This record gives sequence, structure tokens and C-alpha cells, in this order.
Amino acid sequence: MSVWRVRDFRLVWAGQTLSSFGNGVSQLAYPLLALALTGSAAAAGALAAVRALPYLVLGLPAGALVDRWDRRRTMVLCDLGRAVNMATVPVALAFSALTPAHLFVTGFVGGVLHVFFSAAENAVLPNVVGKDRLTGAVSAVETAQAATGVLAGPVGGALLQLCRGLPFVVDAVSFLASALCLSLVRADFRGEPTRTRDGLRAEIGEGVRWLWGHRALRSIAVTAAGLQVAISGVALVAIVAARDASPAAIGGLFAALGVGGVVGAVIAPKLKARMGLFRLLLTVVWLQAVLWAALAFAGGLVAVGVVLALFTVSMPCFGVAALSYQLEVTPDHLLGRVGTAFGLLIWAATPVGAAAAGVLLDAVTPRTTSLLFAGWVVVLGLVSTRVLSVQLGGPERRTRVTRT
Repeated sequence: MSVWRVRDFRLVWAGQTLSSFGNGVSQLAYPLLALALTGSAAAAGALAAVRALPYLVLGLPAGALVDRWDRRRTMVLCDLGRAVNMATVPVALAFSALTPAHLFVTGFVGGVLHVFFSAAENAVLPNVVGKDRLTGAVSAVETAQAATGVLAGPVGGALLQLCRGLPFVVDAVSFLASALCLSLVRADFRGEPTRTRDGLRAEIGEGVRWLWGHRALRSIAVTAAGLQVAISGVALVAIVAARDASPAAIGGLFAALGVGGVVGAVIAPKLKARMGLFRLLLTVVWLQAVLWAALAFAGGLVAVGVVLALFTVSMPCFGVAALSYQLEVTPDHLLGRVGTAFGLLIWAATPVGAAAAGVLLDAVTPRTTSLLFAGWVVVLGLVSTRVLSVQLGGPERRTRVTRT
């Protein structure tokens, strides 16, 4: 049965999509408003860092806490809190009382609430749709998030141009609508009763140890982080490679390529069903090695655009397959902790890749930088092929591996 025939999934999907759209609208509006208030690009950059900081600091504790708490109540309260938090910005603007400090506080509070919401949101899917339909559910969620990523930025910018407080009003309303959708879900968001609590630190450690002790999931997580190191630098490398094009053309290219994420998320379940988990994951890894080599020799904006399009299609295929597998094999009482540990590993790889790309581009040409990243992904592919062929390659193990 299709996940779309499950009433509770439609409500959860709507809630997650609305929350994602709200985040996307404010993600652009926040730094633009900070720039308008202060005239400082450094302040706008610092605000973006403040909004991202809670995941680094609170990601693992949030995973442990949402495994203790009622997950639906957590998500609803987070959405209500974010609605109130966002509403303070247009109210302060209306009274000419908005300050940079206010933006920093609301940005940090919103980041904290987002961490707890996101820790709970993926953990609920196995209980809403069942583990046999997880790939379709993850694909639907990832497709919506990719689509909102394409739409939310331009919408936020247009709303900000009309009225500086309007993006935050829309953001607040989207969170209220999300809370309403989630409150209407009938299914229990938890499949097992809460276990005896051993202390927050011990519970965090339990989730991390479980992830690291599951050999197949650990290998997938390390492979995903390795790919993230490379993919985090691809935008910068492409921009430098296509530097002869106009800024408007480059901006339009990257905006259009957001559609690639939607395509990748849509086709991922079909590819996984046809190829199996093992072959799909490794196909993405080796495809990206080839794409890095192709980027090294791409000449002109069109060629660079084709390579980037294939990058943006391939990454969701890996992500949907990896996340659905993680949700399938993780016990319910550990879903929050394992999910945040998995996500934190990938999140930590992002600045590493971006910084590496910047350092390399200062030192060598874009072609050499691309070839170095290609070499990195080739090494990753060789290791992953050897390791995952043992853990996932057998016919009976292609879609599910028990903990070892």
C-alpha cells in the first residue's frame, strides 16, 4: 500500500513540509534583515553561525531526550515555540524596537527548537507507516524538503522586499499549521515503552555505541560523511570553474539545479527496489568520482551545469537509501539518539569539505582541486566497496542486516 493512503503519514508529511518551508523562508530573511539593520556582512554571517550552533552543541543530547519524551508532543511544542519566537520579530519591527541582539536571540532559540524537532521527526516514521514502507516515506519527506529548499528562498526574499516583517509572519503561520497537522495524528509516535533511565550521558553513549557497533550502518555513515566532505566543496569549485560567466547566470544555474534534489528523492525508491541497497550506495559513490573528474575538464557554464545536475540528483538517492536503512534497523527506543549521531557525523563533515575546497582553490587550479576531490572519492569508493560487499553484498543481506 502506498504511504499516501496512510492518513497519519499525510498529516506528518504536511507538518514536516510546513516546518521545512518556514525554516527556508527565514533562512534567507534573517541575514538580509541583519544586513539591513547593521550594514555589516560579518554580522549577517555571525547570525547564520548562531542559528547553526545549537545542532553542534545540542544534537546528541536532543536525540537522547526525544527518546525519553513523547515525540508528538515534542514536535508540537517545538512548532508552537518557533511560531511565538518568529512572531516577536515583526512585532518588534512594528514598534521600531528590533535590534541586532533581538535577531541573534531569536535565531539561537529557533535553532534550539529546530534541533529538538528534527531529532523527533525522523524517529516517528517507522511507527506511522511501518518499516516495510519506510523507503517510500523517507523519499516523500526528502522530496518535499528539496522542493521547499527551491521555493522558500525566493519566497523569503520576495516577501522581505514587500515588507521586512512579512517573511517572519509567514514563518510563524507555517509553524502553527504544522503544529495543527501533527496534533491531529492518531498513531502513537513511539513503538516501545520508555526504558529505565540511566542518566543523559549514559543514554547518549548508548546511542553512539549502538551506531558504531552496527558494522553496516557504521560503514554507511562513514561513507556518507566522506561523500559530504567532497560534495560540500562542489559549489565553490563550480563557481570558480565557471568564473567567466556572469554572476546572474551562475545564480540562475544554482537556483535551477535545486530541482535536481527533487528528482533524486523521487527516483530513489525505484532505484533501491531495482538495484538493492548495496549496489545503489556504491553506484552513487563511483558516479561522484566520475563526476569530479568530469568537472575538472568541463568547459563553460553548460558543461558545469550538467555535472552539477548529476551531483544534485545522485546525493538524495544515497540519502534516502541510507536514512531508510538506518530507520529500519534501529530499535525504536534508540531512534532519536542514533539518528542525531548519524546526522552529526555528516554535519561535521560539511565545514571540513567547504574549508578544504577554499584552501585548495587558493593553492591550485580548479581542475587540480577537482581531481584531488575525485581521488578522495575513488579511495572512498575502494574502501566502501570492500567493506560493504561483506556487510551488504550477499543476496540475503541486500536490504537488511541485523546488528553484529
